[in-house]
Amino acid sequence: MNIRIRQASAEDAAAIVKIGAATFIEAFAAFNTTEGIQDYISKNFYEEKILEELNCPGSVFFLAFDADTVIGYTKLNTGDAQTEPQGADALEIERIYVSAAYYGKAVGQLLMDTGINYARQAGYRRIWLGVWEENQRALAFYRKVGFVPFGTHVFTIGKSDQTDIMMQQILA
Repeated sequence: MNIRIRQASAEDAAAIVKIGAATFIEAFAAFNTTEGIQDYISKNFYEEKILEELNCPGSVFFLAFDADTVIGYTKLNTGDAQTEPQGADALEIERIYVSAAYYGKAVGQLLMDTGINYARQAGYRRIWLGVWEENQRALAFYRKVGFVPFGTHVFTIGKSDQTDIMMQQILA
């Protein structure tokens, strides 16, 4: 296995749509209605929407590859692009997803390291994210890499409002 990470460009929009929808389904389909999942995907994973996000000055995507296959990605937001304003010194990891076939193979860790390194190099003082309160696997991972809870917010899938735990890491 030869995992590599690179920053995404507009040419990667279709690949982001594909990996975004696939990994969202893998992560949440068992816990939500089919209608809710399809509603979320139809509103968030189509090429024009991803191109808009790729072209947003406050957002950047990184893709994880195994050879030429996209196996995961992360989306980072700063400034006004953050889903909830956290100040000019904060960077948000809005999404970090890996194909289920690669769980436990350090791909999530590589994407997390990429986000943290990006934040440090850009001079951000803290990095934050929201994670569904029922996603024990992700919560354990974020705790392991040094994130601590600091609040909650609502994340809506279809007609279901779910609670996300907001977690942060102060960067030295």
